Amino acid sequence: MCPLPAENLHGLRVTFLGVSTLLFSDGEDAILTDGFFSRPSKANLLFHKLRPNRDLITRYLHRAGVTNLKAVVVLHSHFDHALDAPEVVRQQPEAFLVGSQSTFNIGLGYELPEKRIRPIQDGKVETFGRFQLTLLRSEHSPLSLLASLGIEHVPLAGEINKPLEQPAHSWEYKEGGSYSLLIEHDGRRILVQASAGFKRGALAGRNAEVIFLGIGMLGKLPQSHLDEYWQEVVEPVSPKRIIPIHWDDFSRPLDEPLVPLPHPLDDFDAAMAFVRERAAAKNIDVKVLQAWDEIDPFAD
Repeated sequence: MCPLPAENLHGLRVTFLGVSTLLFSDGEDAILTDGFFSRPSKANLLFHKLRPNRDLITRYLHRAGVTNLKAVVVLHSHFDHALDAPEVVRQQPEAFLVGSQSTFNIGLGYELPEKRIRPIQDGKVETFGRFQLTLLRSEHSPLSLLASLGIEHVPLAGEINKPLEQPAHSWEYKEGGSYSLLIEHDGRRILVQASAGFKRGALAGRNAEVIFLGIGMLGKLPQSHLDEYWQEVVEPVSPKRIIPIHWDDFSRPLDEPLVPLPHPLDDFDAAMAFVRERAAAKNIDVKVLQAWDEIDPFAD
């Protein structure tokens, strides 16, 4: 892990745990986005039903130093975001599962008590310790292969309308609505954009010093989408730093170094070239993290 500056030993720190799983901790309380650790292999995704790997989740939560977890916030309900979230909540006695109605049904299907699940209300502020969380409706990035043909289609779109019994196939984890997450902590703000999609005007009037910016499939999307993604997500909040997320091959375990998704699914280099070029023009710092890196997100 990256060492923390001494002056931030009692302030906010963030640990990147692959895809869009981020641990935010201030030494007193913690929140986690998505909480995806099982990372099933490609063969399991195609041929087997999925269930959270409880032992692996326990080990990774311990390695990440997760204590006093108050919320697991699921930003949409695809398996690479929502699969493990109910089990993480089950292992953390003070935590709530926060997400869409589809995520609510994933939690119920995992037999998580209903009192430990908080459905998202668009724009409502949820407070956990010194964390103030605002979830705003967004959109998922379109499938890259279809977007290149001018067809905007979200993978596994739709809702999960009843408790999702476990185990379940990967394709049963419907998107269920995507959200942007604004985090305010001691007056400083962070935006987590887990998917490279956007809702026009959703972030107008908002601001954040740091964006954890989803770039999955971005490198294969048409230039028009890239331009509008920047205009609708980055420009409104005027960040000083961008940290790319959701760029790694999530069929590989967290014990191995992260590598980008392979062609033809994505083009990491093209996505990063776009982000770096646009960021340089606005004097925005770009920082790429590996799994288990722990940082002060606001440090120079």
